[in-house]
Amino acid sequence: MNMQLTSAQKGILCIIGSAFFFTVMNLCAKLSGNLPSIQKAFFRNSIACCTSLFFLIKSRRFILPQKKNLPFLILRTVLGTAGLISNFYAVSHLALADASILAKLAPFFTIFFSFLFLKERIRFTRLLAAVCAFAASLLIIKPAFAGAGHIFAASIACFGGLCAGGAYTCVRYLLTHKESGPMVVFFFSTGSMLILLPFFIYSFEPMSMQQLFWLLATGAAGAGGQFTVTAAYSYAPAKNIAVFDYTQILFAAAFGFLLFHEIPDRYSVAGYVIICTIALILFLKKE
Repeated sequence: MNMQLTSAQKGILCIIGSAFFFTVMNLCAKLSGNLPSIQKAFFRNSIACCTSLFFLIKSRRFILPQKKNLPFLILRTVLGTAGLISNFYAVSHLALADASILAKLAPFFTIFFSFLFLKERIRFTRLLAAVCAFAASLLIIKPAFAGAGHIFAASIACFGGLCAGGAYTCVRYLLTHKESGPMVVFFFSTGSMLILLPFFIYSFEPMSMQQLFWLLATGAAGAGGQFTVTAAYSYAPAKNIAVFDYTQILFAAAFGFLLFHEIPDRYSVAGYVIICTIALILFLKKE
């Protein structure tokens, strides 16, 4: 019996695939050892840059970005770079699941950035959901009794989520103003490498062949995540499938337990449950 998948089902499979790829990206970055986060981000973007350039040339759609979109392209690059560095720092200093769920605050930050820059109206349910999600993040950060190192790394993870939320808002603006998706990825990857290059050279640490392998794998997994998430949103609207991106928490928890024997405490688990439940409620309300 030949069963044909619907567009929504294809979108769900792709978004789950992207969650898996991004978890593998964080896992490989963690396995690369105590290298500077800038060095990890540079390698990650170098692979994405080459991959997006290949697809632009292959599709014969290498068109320069529109002049009016340049400010948002530059802002997306700066915010995306800051978010990526913050993510790799958090992954190196936190449990995989903790770093992943704090990065997933990005959609809630997007609610506020979309209001400020795109003039999109904030509905009460979305505002309440965002406030509750930020409150739940305190269960993971644990400012009252966690060590200073954990609080700092968790705060960096939240900052990364904030930057990612701003970057997503820029991407939304660019795609609604007729900028091509591959060009947005290529501009970000190339611009990010140029921003990171002087810091990369200054803070470069020699690597073993094993570390080089893990960094290249980080870049390959990151590129896989970017392309599968792009495919997902080409099959179905974000409001219909975005909640399945939270499967990354399950992948991160599984890898963290199996490879690093990481067991989240009850406060972190409560934070995971609250944030994922809020995302599910918004999904069911098509918000």
